[in-house]
Amino acid sequence: MTYDAILFDNDGVLVEPPDAGRVYGGIRETFASFGITDPPTAHVEALLGATVDTVEAVCAAHDLDPRAFWYRRDRIVSRVQREAFRAGDKGLYADVAAARDAPVPQGIVTNNQRDTIRFIVDHFDLGDTFQTVYGRDPTIEGLRRKKPSPYHLRRAIADLDAERPLFVGDSESDVLAAARMGIDSAFVRRPHRTDYDLSVTPTHEVADLEDVFALLDGRAAGD
Repeated sequence: MTYDAILFDNDGVLVEPPDAGRVYGGIRETFASFGITDPPTAHVEALLGATVDTVEAVCAAHDLDPRAFWYRRDRIVSRVQREAFRAGDKGLYADVAAARDAPVPQGIVTNNQRDTIRFIVDHFDLGDTFQTVYGRDPTIEGLRRKKPSPYHLRRAIADLDAERPLFVGDSESDVLAAARMGIDSAFVRRPHRTDYDLSVTPTHEVADLEDVFALLDGRAAGD
């Protein structure tokens, strides 16, 4: 299979997944900044993998402006994640080293915040490895554009001038975004995805990034 570019999701693919406890702490800090010191646990959990509808519903329950609340939530959660990287509590997967010598252009398209992914690229000196990087704006509009919307994926493909790109992810939203763009996908079944069920079928299922790069020279993953 010949691809002329590879695009990667970030969390769970290039770096270890975010620590839910840290993110919950950031969400509680956001509530506290609006004077809500003991938010319902259900409302905190709803804002982990949020949609516009859940943000609006939670904010309505507390008489908060959803745009202002979500902007602050994203800025705080981004800061919390950056602190984890600086402290060495989170890092790159070892097989990302294979991407540094890739024979095709590469990019990142993530649902994580724009500031978070820009920090990661700078912190791990990945600027020469990935020629285009898209993260989510800390706005309600940015939330609407997260995968499975192909909004940022489409822009990244255009940046790389790719005709046959491959999108590599570890979630159903990644596979769906690729399908909506009409491109091939590779689902990476890292250990944290051992029991993860997909309702859509990726073009490839691989164990790691070494298997992804095996696809470029025509070898089946795992050969």
